[in-house]
Amino acid sequence: MKESLVNLKKTARTLYLLEHTQATISWDQETYMPEAGNEERSEQLALLEGIIHQKLTSPETGRLLAALGADDEKPEGKGDFPDEDKALIREMFRSYRRASRLPESLVTEMARQTGLAHTAWVNARKKADFSLFEENLSRIIELNREKAEKIGYKEHPYDALLDGYEPWMTASQVETVFGPLGEKLSDLVARIKAAGQPDVSFIEKNYPIDLQDSFGRSVIKEIGFPSDRGRLDLAAHPFTTTLGVNDVRITTRYHENLVLSGLFSNIHECGHALYELGVGKNIQGNILASGVSLGIHESQSRFWENMIGRSMPFWERYYPEFQKLFSKQTEGVSLDSFYKAVNQVVPSFIRVEADEVTYGLHIILRFELEKALLSGELEVSSLPGEWNRRTKELLGIVPKDDAEGVLQDVHWSAGLIGYFPTYSLGNLYAAQFMNSMKSDIPDFDSAIRDGRFDKILDWLRGNIHQYGMIYPADELCRRVTGENLNPEYFIDYLESKYDGVYGLRGN
Repeated sequence: MKESLVNLKKTARTLYLLEHTQATISWDQETYMPEAGNEERSEQLALLEGIIHQKLTSPETGRLLAALGADDEKPEGKGDFPDEDKALIREMFRSYRRASRLPESLVTEMARQTGLAHTAWVNARKKADFSLFEENLSRIIELNREKAEKIGYKEHPYDALLDGYEPWMTASQVETVFGPLGEKLSDLVARIKAAGQPDVSFIEKNYPIDLQDSFGRSVIKEIGFPSDRGRLDLAAHPFTTTLGVNDVRITTRYHENLVLSGLFSNIHECGHALYELGVGKNIQGNILASGVSLGIHESQSRFWENMIGRSMPFWERYYPEFQKLFSKQTEGVSLDSFYKAVNQVVPSFIRVEADEVTYGLHIILRFELEKALLSGELEVSSLPGEWNRRTKELLGIVPKDDAEGVLQDVHWSAGLIGYFPTYSLGNLYAAQFMNSMKSDIPDFDSAIRDGRFDKILDWLRGNIHQYGMIYPADELCRRVTGENLNPEYFIDYLESKYDGVYGLRGN
């Protein structure tokens, strides 16, 4: 068994290096690659995907896992190993089981199609014309249907895809959470609407992009983003990617008249990066050195973006600097007025720019559409119209064009069907983690106000980051908070915060 484990670790290390090689050229594709290079880049990505698939699903990998006793009943194997070794066996078995059910031809075709689809999506978005992306998306949906059938599922094809991002969770479980969550969010939105809106005219003015970039970089540096282990660049859609133990890249985008969009993108992606950079030394350099699920990963970015970045203590610290940089735009604007504008709740079209309350409704929209596309209930050609109809139903607004609506997210061009629910799960985990954090850090607010972010980051590293993928999401949640995922913490957080912003109890 020991020899088999040593050899399995070597295989895992090879996969780790190949995946980071793949991530490197994908990062370049989305940042600096000239557009004309896309066709060959797609072939490069497909080649790497095929090599990774071959290595993962080889008979030798299966033999090693069998020798370690890994099976569906006991995926961590039967050896008496430390937790991190059991976790490595479990994750390798899980990956092997999923991948071995997928023919290499399907894997490489998906990589090739998504490479082509990304450029098509960028072009379609620029021209606000879904028809320029429709054929690409149709092919991606077909490939995802085939993928779901090959992997297998008990209830809905969506389960097989969701499981790739949020292990062991099913669509019906998501629906159980999203049903009451959607109702409570809609009720809160209605009460906020009745309370009236704060003045936000000053944050809709033009803010020089160079100053936005300077301010955003200074904020993430103070939060803890290390410039010697990562970098910040521009992309059409903000993302984070890990290229190595000491190389995590984040991207952002800026708009002159959306000053908060770029800032919160910076902070959001910084949260993801801090998670990746905080894994324990005992698992650095192998497949466990990443987030255990995308819901947990998203909890880190949403925590820093919203529960820190949109808090009053945060702006008590940073508003004087912000006001100094943008004196003309914020002239005569008090801290309280600025804080209320930062936390304005109003239905909007762009998910990444949505407020904390309506954000979950954006996710519910995408979850419902993905399920319908995958099952065949909704044709890709009908997607723009159905997007607009459901947007009006959930948010009470209708996009003016496809760029503002169905084309706004990059995820579908990357083949990521089943991904979106993890964003809302991240909000739920974040609120529950923060509740426990505040018990351990009584001076939580003053630590933010004083810029002592290391105190908060140390807690996250000690309770979440260092474990990487060692503990499954549900077990990690219980270890940190003492209970299973409980959506009430998020609802309580929103109710308390937005009562302070809008005075809801007084209405």
